[in-house]
This record gives sequence, structure tokens and C-alpha cells, in this order.
Amino acid sequence: MMLNSALSASQSFLFDELLTRWSVQGIDAKQGFSYESMTHDWRRNDVGRVRLLTQCRQLYTFSHACQLQPNPEWQAKLTPLFEFIVSHYFINDRWIFSLNDDLSIKDTQSDAYALAFVLLSFSHYFMATKDEHALTYMKQTHRFLLDNMQAESGGFFESYPVDVSQIRRQNPHMHLLEGYIAAFNVTQDDAYKQTVQSLLDLTFAHFYDKKSKTLREFFTSDWQLDPDTGNQVEPGHHFEWVWLLYQANAILPNTDYTDLAQQLWLTASRHGMAKNGGIFNQIDGNTYQAIDQNKRIWPITEYLKAITVMPIGKEEKIDRLEKALDFMQCYYFLPDGRWNEYLNADNSPKGFPLPGTSSYHIFLGLAEVITWTKSNMST
Repeated sequence: MMLNSALSASQSFLFDELLTRWSVQGIDAKQGFSYESMTHDWRRNDVGRVRLLTQCRQLYTFSHACQLQPNPEWQAKLTPLFEFIVSHYFINDRWIFSLNDDLSIKDTQSDAYALAFVLLSFSHYFMATKDEHALTYMKQTHRFLLDNMQAESGGFFESYPVDVSQIRRQNPHMHLLEGYIAAFNVTQDDAYKQTVQSLLDLTFAHFYDKKSKTLREFFTSDWQLDPDTGNQVEPGHHFEWVWLLYQANAILPNTDYTDLAQQLWLTASRHGMAKNGGIFNQIDGNTYQAIDQNKRIWPITEYLKAITVMPIGKEEKIDRLEKALDFMQCYYFLPDGRWNEYLNADNSPKGFPLPGTSSYHIFLGLAEVITWTKSNMST
């Protein structure tokens, strides 16, 4: 079976190379934190900041990986990383955005996008370790979002202290939905379920454009399309929402959610996929033409996740999974656990270091395919 061979190559890249390499070279052995970025010869690449987001994505990735494939080396990284996050970023009862390379405080804003990954990573850290401190911090994070970052017009502001004039984005809300789904799944706490509901309501009210059947990205403070960027649409986010809407539907069953998922799938699979393989970074939501024909790695990993949940025939699923995995093997995955972060329109790689945030996408995309294949394919 071709899918099995494509998958075993991808699994080996993920578990034996990427995660193993990052756990040794990408995580500071003394202090337990993850580097923000690595060079292609696996040296720390200082970029002038060490973000909470990056730490949380690494904590999520290794915590979830330990649940799938128990590994004492990875397990040993979890608590030091968690403790580093709590001791360096949780200041005066709220999360700050970033440190300098020398680990002094850099940016003290609280960032909604990063808080989403506190919820996601702490949920999985708790699953992997049963450390109840994680649950306490999740509750505090939730309260902080509700008390300080909610907007009267719906949703959450991008950052705290709040600037009411800033552009509002779909993206942090998508990741907050992901974080709250994880938080609810691990605690069954109704407060998290209520926020899942409110984020879904916001999606139907503002993010989804019924006329073009696209999910929009950038808005004014009162949820009108931003005059400069309101036309920009990301196929990768359409696929990411497909998967999330199915996760949400398991908690709050509603055919509206699965209908929306199927519509977003149709739009992205028709207009977001390049003829020569891979997925465009950006298309115009009004004309469906590609605005940015480059192909970052994360959209195709989101496409993998979407395939696993879409109610399409098994043969089509297998065919799409095989083609996507083959494309990744051919153009993105490099020896020794490295990857090409960006491809040009012709699939040639752009020179770019390895961001500490990308293994979250690579891991979760491949993990969903591994899980689906185990349940649906007899080897």
C-alpha cells in the first residue's frame, strides 16, 4: 500500500529526525527553553527575541508526541520547559510576549494568539504529566482573557494593554478555538465550552463571507472588512478551520459547523491548490486568483488534517494523503530532520532558517494522518 510507505517515511522523518534533533539541539540543556530558530546545521539562530508562543508550541509538540510515542528523553524535557515558561513569562498575574536573547524581559504585552497556545500546550502537558499546576494556569489565562481582552463588538482584542484602533484578525480567534477545545476536552469544564460556542458564533457572524464562500482574515475594530487587506484569504486557514469545526462539532454537535467545514474545503481545494502541487500562501477572496504563490510549509500540513476529517470517500482520502505526503517528501522534508520553510511558486526552496514554531504544524499534520491510518487501514 503506497500510503503506508509514504506515511512510514514521514513518521520516520518526524519522530526519528525532527523531534529527536530538536530535543537535543533546539532545547537549552541547562535552562530547559526552546530556541526561537535554528540554522540548517542545527545551531541556535538568535533573532533578537524568544517568544512565549515558541515555548508553548514546543511544549505542545513534545507533550503530544509523548502521548503517541512514549520517549523518556522527550518526557524529561517537558517539566523544565513548563517551568521555564511559568517562571519567565507569567509576570504580575499575566503572560508577557517575549524575552531578549539573553532572557531578560523584552515585550510585556499579553498577546491573544500566544494565550491560545498556553491553553493548548498546558492541556497536552497535563495529559502527558498529570501536573495539576497546568490546569490552574489555564483557568487564570481564561479569566484574564474574559476580564481584560474581550471586545464589546465580539471576540477578543489582539493584545493587552488594549488598543481599540488596531486591525482585528481572524487568526488569533481560530487558535483560541483550538486552545479552548483542548482545554474543554481535558477538563470537561463548562466555562471552556461556553467560549468555544462564542468563538463559533463569531465565525458565522463575521469571519465567513457568504457571498464568496471564503473565510476572511483582516477587519476593522467593528468587524467590517479592512479596506486594505480585507480581500486577502489564506487557503491554509480554510483547511485549518475544516479540522477545527469537526473537533468543535464533537463537543457541540451542529450540522451548521460541518456544513461550513465542507464549504471551506471546497473553496480552498478549488482555488488554493497550485497546479504543480502544494498550496498557495494567499488568494484574493473576491477573484480567487493567487496573490502570493509562494508555499510555506504549514498550509499543506493543515490540508493533511482537513483530509482526515472530511466526509469524502476512502479512496479519495488515500489518494489525497499519498499525493500530499509525496509532495512534502519531495520538496519540504530534508535529511537530518530539517525542512524547507518556504517554497517559491516553482517549488524551488527559499533559503530560510528553521523556526521554532513550525514543528507544531508538521507534527500535528502528520500525527492526524498517523492516527487516521491506524484506525482506517489494515496493514
